[in-house]
Amino acid sequence: MTTENEWVERFPGLARLEPSAKKRIMAQSALVEVPQGTTIFGPGKSPENMLFLLKGTVRVQQVSDTGHEIVLYRIHAGESCVLTTACLLAYEDYSAAGIAETPVQAAAIPRDVFDDLVGQSKSFRDFVFAAFSKRITDLFLMIDEVAFQKLDVRLADKLIALANDDNVVATTHQKLSVELGTAREVISRQLQEFQRRGWVEQARGSVTLTDRTQLARLARHNN
Repeated sequence: MTTENEWVERFPGLARLEPSAKKRIMAQSALVEVPQGTTIFGPGKSPENMLFLLKGTVRVQQVSDTGHEIVLYRIHAGESCVLTTACLLAYEDYSAAGIAETPVQAAAIPRDVFDDLVGQSKSFRDFVFAAFSKRITDLFLMIDEVAFQKLDVRLADKLIALANDDNVVATTHQKLSVELGTAREVISRQLQEFQRRGWVEQARGSVTLTDRTQLARLARHNN
């Protein structure tokens, strides 16, 4: 298990902090563990800590006024949450939910420590804004996909991304609709078309990629 004295070294930007800043983080951070399926944060709640993910995956998703859900991004081990960063910097409440897709272990830095380090440590400030910039770029790419790419292309790409080593995607039509920000019925129709072409086979709770090459070609992959 990760100890309190070593977790900082897993984040290159934090490992390069000034000794005084690193010492304060190690002294005032806490390791937390969250079971799979837990909602870590949600709309209307204010962040109390900056979280650095050490193990597991967190899915960040948003619900529109019309009730449609869409996955904005995932946080993996070695990353921080850009939405939490934005809310801490702006003193705003969350506008989306963060859900533990797996058991999660994270290091939590209290808000007051985060505020002080942003103001006093250039290395910490550089780390925060570098991570922030990368995720904002990713979000713009996602907006471009939702607005301008055809659904069949996006679905093929998502199936490839989610498939395990046996080319099986453990999912449902509803979950895929949330991933892509569309209606379940639209996903069902497109999967039926993929199955008609012989590219996938469907079963309850799973989709098997039977012609990954054709799906990759549609998704403009080279592999």
